[in-house]
Amino acid sequence: MRKLLNTLYVTTPEAHLGRDGENVVVRIDDQVRFRIPIHNIESIITFGYTGASPGLMHLCSERGVALSFLSPSGRLRAKMATPTKGNVLLRKRQYSLYDQENESLKLACNFVFGKINNCRAVLRRYLRDHHCRLGQQDVSEAVKKLSNQLKKVLNTKSLNELRGIEGESARTYYSVFDYLILESKDVFHFRGRSRRPPLDLTNSVLSFLYSLLAHDCASALETVGLDPQVGFLHRIRPGRVSLGLDLMEELRPYLVDRLTLSLINNRQIEAKDFLIKESGGILLTDEGRKKVIDAWQTRKQQEIMHPYFQERFAIGLIPYAQAMLLARCIRGDIDSYPPFLIK
Repeated sequence: MRKLLNTLYVTTPEAHLGRDGENVVVRIDDQVRFRIPIHNIESIITFGYTGASPGLMHLCSERGVALSFLSPSGRLRAKMATPTKGNVLLRKRQYSLYDQENESLKLACNFVFGKINNCRAVLRRYLRDHHCRLGQQDVSEAVKKLSNQLKKVLNTKSLNELRGIEGESARTYYSVFDYLILESKDVFHFRGRSRRPPLDLTNSVLSFLYSLLAHDCASALETVGLDPQVGFLHRIRPGRVSLGLDLMEELRPYLVDRLTLSLINNRQIEAKDFLIKESGGILLTDEGRKKVIDAWQTRKQQEIMHPYFQERFAIGLIPYAQAMLLARCIRGDIDSYPPFLIK
């Protein structure tokens, strides 16, 4: 398993990225505020309108460091493409499977199965740890529905049918998500998933972290030689990392949803960390983004026993591990793709 390197997040709008030899430098008002050797990072993510020098872009391209430009809300605006890695035969096989709906369905079913299983695990964790809290009956009922939806996934006959099951399971899961918010209920509540823009504080954190996870998944797929734009559950759409979205489905509950709940329930974020736009959308402030990113980075450094490899490694490497398993499946080295499943 490879070593987990750092991601450099630049959240200050007036910052400018440049190069000094083999170092990435961040300047604000023409003064160097931060410096890091390029070999210590695997990606750079900027928020707002941060600029980057051609010299830095060239250095990132040479070293295979992803450079992404996101909006303040975390939506991808642009990404610097690096030379394609991996075996061309692997990507050729990926494109061939994409064109065969029955083969796409097999892979898509595993992504959705992993997502529903992990959503159910998050709810079961609540029932186990907070059995005296409100909503036990509703959450228990949601767990039963998700279990039934898992069975449906195993018997689905088409991608459209599978997407219907996935949508139904998402509604089931999010219908009880508000019960999992235990603190500051007057500020943090959840009445359903909203995005572009998120309409409450909880959705704002979820959307922001989902964008970070999507970036990590796309980068992991590129690392193992797959094309992140050619997915199986999410079909091709110009500018969309469809396979990255496929891969992140099973990882959302464990990597993002649980972290969001932890941030709220441990009072690590507050109402002052958000900004309400005139349109009604809610975004994290600069300080709020820093708090969430710090928690995200800390979480990625923690270790877990991977259920398939039976090996302990950093949580931040889970997207890479799953991308590697997906590449092995597409190549034909293993019979099927094993999704990341939590208990």
